[in-house]
Amino acid sequence: MGELNRLRLVRRAFFDRPVLDVAPELLGAVVVHGDVAIRLTEVEAYDGADDPASHAFRGKTARNAVMFGRPGHAYVYFTYGMHFCVNLVCGEEGRAAAVLLRAGEVVAGAEVARMRRADAPDRDLARGPARLTKALAIDRALDGADVCDPRSPLRVLRDEPVSPARRTTGPRVGVDAAADRPWRWWIDGDPTVSAYRPHTPRRRPANKS
Repeated sequence: MGELNRLRLVRRAFFDRPVLDVAPELLGAVVVHGDVAIRLTEVEAYDGADDPASHAFRGKTARNAVMFGRPGHAYVYFTYGMHFCVNLVCGEEGRAAAVLLRAGEVVAGAEVARMRRADAPDRDLARGPARLTKALAIDRALDGADVCDPRSPLRVLRDEPVSPARRTTGPRVGVDAAADRPWRWWIDGDPTVSAYRPHTPRRRPANKS
């Protein structure tokens, strides 16, 4: 990981700001866990009690408690009975805002990531939030990890931010509430950005009685 030596650990003050300011500036940051590092190319913002699509919209639970804590910690959740997703908590303590890490490019540990992802093509190793966590081997054991602590197993590094001219914004993926909010950001033209899919309501089986 010698090429990552020029990057600096992100300080807590970076995360201690409104989530809509933090999210686009996370593009290009690098998430490190063990031997694998991923450069973020796509993120989504969720804004707590002001956002009906947020896990924290209805208040604090055992599942989302980390979101209500200090900024700069990882909120990891299990979804669809099979996948983990990771978010980074932002803003003032108690507000429960966070940025979902949606996609990225593996910049170190590609061989390890390929084994975890069954030899998927390089562009697909972390192309989507569940693929990203699988490539990084992130699960609920890392819920609450302090990404600003140099001793943490999960860290976020950063150098110069991606130019605003290279950022694109649009609606979030797969949410039904507040679906029109352009709170997803990605690096324009990057092949590792996930495909956009609007929320599709699940159809209930027809009543045959």
